Amino acid sequence: MMNKMVVANLVHRPTRSLITTSAVALEVAMILLVVAVFYGYLTGSKESQLGVGADVMVTPASSAMLPGMSGAAIPVKVGGILRKMPHVTVAAPVIWAFSQKPLEIVYGIDLATYDDLPPKFVYLSGGPFQGPNDVIVDDFYAGMNHKKVGDTIEVLNHSVRVCGIVPHGKGGRKFLPLTTMQEIISSEGRASVFYLKLDDPANIDAVAKSIKERPGMEQYTVRSMAEYLSMMTPDNLPGFNVAIEIVIGIAVIVGFLVIFQAMYTAVMERTREIGILKSLGATKLYIVNVVLRETLLLAIVGIIAGIIISLVTRRVIMFERPVQRLFWSNWWVLRATAIATVGAVLGALYPAFKAAQRDPIDALAYE
Repeated sequence: MMNKMVVANLVHRPTRSLITTSAVALEVAMILLVVAVFYGYLTGSKESQLGVGADVMVTPASSAMLPGMSGAAIPVKVGGILRKMPHVTVAAPVIWAFSQKPLEIVYGIDLATYDDLPPKFVYLSGGPFQGPNDVIVDDFYAGMNHKKVGDTIEVLNHSVRVCGIVPHGKGGRKFLPLTTMQEIISSEGRASVFYLKLDDPANIDAVAKSIKERPGMEQYTVRSMAEYLSMMTPDNLPGFNVAIEIVIGIAVIVGFLVIFQAMYTAVMERTREIGILKSLGATKLYIVNVVLRETLLLAIVGIIAGIIISLVTRRVIMFERPVQRLFWSNWWVLRATAIATVGAVLGALYPAFKAAQRDPIDALAYE
C-alpha cells in the first residue's frame, strides 16, 4: 500500500520528479565521466611508456611522475656517459612536451637512438624525418584527423609536415626531431629523459648502481620501467585526487540541494495529506518512511539514467576521438551510486522529519 502511494505521489508531479531524477543523473554522470578522463589519461601514460621498449629511465631527481610536466633538464651530453656504462646498449634522449590543444604529450626524439629501442618504427606510409620541420604521427591520429604524408599540421603552435605514419603504441602520437623540439621549448642541448636498453633486463640493478656511483650522476633518478609504472598512481600525482574530490564534492552539493528543494516543496504542498494520514493513525516513522522511499525511488531512477548517460557519452567520445583513452570501473560505478544515494537521503532527511512533526489538527486546517 505504501509503495503504491509513493509511486502515485511521484507520478502526480511528473515535472518535479523529472527534474529531481535529472539532477541525480547529472551527479552520477559527472563523477563517472571525470573519473573516466582523469584515470584514462593516467592509464594512457602508462601504456605509452610501456610501449617505448626501454628497460630503464634516467630522469632529473625533481621530475614529475607524469611525462611532460617537468621540462627538459638533462644535458644531452649525459648520453655519452650512459652509453659507456656496462650492460647499456642504447641511451635515447627524449623531450616530453605537454600540449593543451589537444591534450597530449609530444615527443622530441633522436630518431637514430629511439629507433634502436625495440620495436623499431614500421612506416605504414612515408618514412623518417627529412628535415627539421617534419613530424611522424601514429595511425590513430592520422585516421581520426584524415591526415596523410605531406599534409601540414600544427604542433605546439608550429607548422610541420607529416613525413611518416607509424602504428600507435611506441610512446606518443606525434614525434618531432629532438633539435626542433629543443628550439621550440628553448632547451637547446637538453632532454627530459634518457631511455636505456640493456643487454639483459636482469642487469637493471647493477646498471642503476653504476650510474648512481658515477661522479656527477647522483643528481639523477634511475628507475626500471616496471618501478616507474608502478609509481604512476593517483596518490603519487600532485593534485590528481584533489581534482577528483572537488568534482565529486560539487556533484554531491548539486544533488543534495535539488533533492532538498524538491522534497521540502513536496512536503509543503502535501500538508493536508500528511494531516489526513496522521489523523488515521500514521506514526512519525511512517511519514518519514514515505518521504524517504520517494527520495530513494527518485535516486535509483536517476542513478540508472546517469550510468546510461555516462556509457553513451563514453562511446560517443571514443568513436569521435579514438586517441582518447577513457577509464571505466565497476568499482567507481558502485562508489558513484553510494555517493548519490547518501546525498539524496541527506537532502530528504530534514523535509521528512519536518513532515513527521506536523500537528494533524493544524495540517487538516491548512489551506
